[in-house]
Amino acid sequence: MRDTILIVDDEADIVSTLADYFMYNNYDVMTATNGMEAIEKAGMQPNLILLDINMPNVDGLEVCARIRDFVSCPILFLTARVEDSDKVKGFGMGGDDYIVKPFSLDELGARVAAHIRRERRRGKTPKVQLADKLAIDYTERRVFYDGKEIPFAKKEFDIIELLSGHPGQIFSKERIYELVWGYDSEGESSVVAEHVRRIRAKLAASDIKPYVETVWGVGYKWAK
Repeated sequence: MRDTILIVDDEADIVSTLADYFMYNNYDVMTATNGMEAIEKAGMQPNLILLDINMPNVDGLEVCARIRDFVSCPILFLTARVEDSDKVKGFGMGGDDYIVKPFSLDELGARVAAHIRRERRRGKTPKVQLADKLAIDYTERRVFYDGKEIPFAKKEFDIIELLSGHPGQIFSKERIYELVWGYDSEGESSVVAEHVRRIRAKLAASDIKPYVETVWGVGYKWAK
């Protein structure tokens, strides 16, 4: 299985050059050109992230701070220059290395390979989905928003896991009941509506957008 690298930079030519290099060297590549896109794609669990620091709006340091509690892969900062104080700040946020522009592609490739080998020896990473400030840790069965945990009961999380794992796909209440409670469970699909209400209430209490959307007359879906 090939390793996947997430390349994040607001300069299209840098993204293109790095993507071509790593694909040529048998890596799968994902790309992002801004911080918000990087946060979302980090939830797809790449094996390593190359992260530009100097991006508008959400910069690389903020991206690292938002995802580090939920993404354990190595994060290598890309930067035009770096002072010792910047290194201390970046390492404190969870960065693993600094690559100063301009850099040699072969040296970068060697450092990426070394980090991935080291990470592979540590074992598997948890499965996490990230969207803006929302993080769903499927391994630990926990949900966080802006770093704070939102407690959900077992069946509530089961519904979140089902819907968020298939964003945009519509599930009827009956189908959700079958998948979450099981064919032989006693009860009615109306129970699903009550659990969805509770999920929405907990998300709303944290000022989170309504990820669980109602498709009238059909069922529910997780907003993309």
